[in-house]
Amino acid sequence: MSAEREMAAGTRFEFGENWSRFLALLDDRRVADAEESLRQMLAMQDLNGLRFLDIGCGSGLFSLAARRLGGAVHSFDFDPQSVACARELKRRYFPEDASWRIEGGSVLDAAYMSQLGRFDVVYSWGVLHHTGAMWLALEQAIARVAPDGGRLFIAIYADQGWKSHAWWFVKLFYNRLPRFLRPLYVFAVSALVRILVILKYTILLRPMTAIAPLLGDRRERGMSAKRDRVDWIGGFPYEFATLETLTGYLEARGFSIVTTRRAGSLGCHEIVARRMPCVE
Repeated sequence: MSAEREMAAGTRFEFGENWSRFLALLDDRRVADAEESLRQMLAMQDLNGLRFLDIGCGSGLFSLAARRLGGAVHSFDFDPQSVACARELKRRYFPEDASWRIEGGSVLDAAYMSQLGRFDVVYSWGVLHHTGAMWLALEQAIARVAPDGGRLFIAIYADQGWKSHAWWFVKLFYNRLPRFLRPLYVFAVSALVRILVILKYTILLRPMTAIAPLLGDRRERGMSAKRDRVDWIGGFPYEFATLETLTGYLEARGFSIVTTRRAGSLGCHEIVARRMPCVE
């Protein structure tokens, strides 16, 4: 089924529409934050001479960051509006650049994925858990990592037990709502969660832990808190896993773990893994 038909049926969130609004907020500081995020997690100062695959490129921000760090970038997304967003960023920063290619495609399309070849860095942040077949998507991403040192950088929603299952229904309901009711739903859910979190940390005598993040829109990695809220509440399909499950899965497939960042609550576990040389 096409992206447009899945969105119309209420089975897939319109990430591209969300990202198109994010472009209005994009500035040089956000781009620099994205570059620094890649440097820190990959433990690399630049990507000169390396091929970078961005699976589910979304706004195109991290494809842009990778290109600015010197990588030859291939970006793709299932959502046509996300592809358009990435192309707009390329037009702004790297017009007519042959080292940055952007197209529509699905990580679940084995034929499409196989013809891409191998990459020194395969990046998919907050994408694979929205495909409806997370483990298959992860296998497809793994297969694109170059042998003998290629790196995989993924972010997958944390398994929070019953909370994750409750959020599955919240997300499903958002996508089944008429479009005009969705902003009100996001506001109501966000307000309820904020109140509960503030009450929790007030009881713990640390109210500013909950209040401080509400005072600004900027997030780590150059992202927007407002756009992330819409992404979080609406993002569907939705799957999740523990950090231990993910790292064990990658190690069993010949990777060594380079960097991990455990999600503190309902966010994403971040993992960078390096494919080990084959020993015959």
